[in-house]
Amino acid sequence: MLDTGSPGQRRTIKVLLADDHVVVRAGLRALLEKEPGLVVVGEAGSGSEAVAMVKTTRPDVVLMDLAMPGRGGIEATRRIVGLGLGVKILVLTALPQELQLCDALEAGASGFMQKITPVEELTRAIRAVADDRLFLDEDAARLIVLQRYRKAGQVDDEKVTAGRLSARERQVLALLALGHSSKEIGLKLSVSPRTVDEYRARLKDRLGLARRPELVRFALRTGLLEP
Repeated sequence: MLDTGSPGQRRTIKVLLADDHVVVRAGLRALLEKEPGLVVVGEAGSGSEAVAMVKTTRPDVVLMDLAMPGRGGIEATRRIVGLGLGVKILVLTALPQELQLCDALEAGASGFMQKITPVEELTRAIRAVADDRLFLDEDAARLIVLQRYRKAGQVDDEKVTAGRLSARERQVLALLALGHSSKEIGLKLSVSPRTVDEYRARLKDRLGLARRPELVRFALRTGLLEP
């Protein structure tokens, strides 16, 4: 299980369930309501409903199914993240697929898990993404690290490249991989968004990486996001 960073102080976490199967939502609610510090604030049966309910319930985390009628989970994730409310998306799927994983990360998801995961791992994932960390189950982490091709020596070359980055460049890259905007990174590092954009452009030139799945893969392989 990949879980970056150290857990924050325990607090009440508001959770919204987004799945088109009533039985699945009922089961998740029954399990999560037994967990201390977790409160289910609503249920949505479609992507559009999830977006609307986020605006009214203001959850900390949305458990998002990807295969829903109408506006699916990927588009709903993109729209919820775009609201700028700081809501984290934890994707729940029947079987992880490379395309699903990349699209979900690109849309702004903070975690990716299978629906068959034990409840203790699910609650750990909810708390991780609520604490602004990336959470990928073993299959998802393997997919993101090994996706596409892996030529001999590629990982070693990447580690050498990462070692040549400045401490601030490594900070910016890790935060970009976690899905933060230039404004959010600027606030965390006490620099202007314009300065962050300059670091982003510099990293793109040096690494040839722009899309979030590529940044996540590089950060995982080189230890910038620790397993």
